[in-house]
Amino acid sequence: MNINVYFGNKIKEERLKLNLSQEKLALEADVDRTYVNDIEKGSRNVSLVIAFKLSKALNIPLSNLLKELK
Repeated sequence: MNINVYFGNKIKEERLKLNLSQEKLALEADVDRTYVNDIEKGSRNVSLVIAFKLSKALNIPLSNLLKELK
């Protein structure tokens, strides 16, 4: 599986668990809403800085977003 697609799916899954909109997640993570949309579609290469910001906004460790990646 493509790592960008995997990561985007995990972000979306965790966002929906918290009942957050893309806009609210983007605001909490201090990134643009369109960037969150692109991440969830798997069309962005996400830097560690952005991945960490998203994990903090989702209130989960960054490692949880990657733990099932094989």
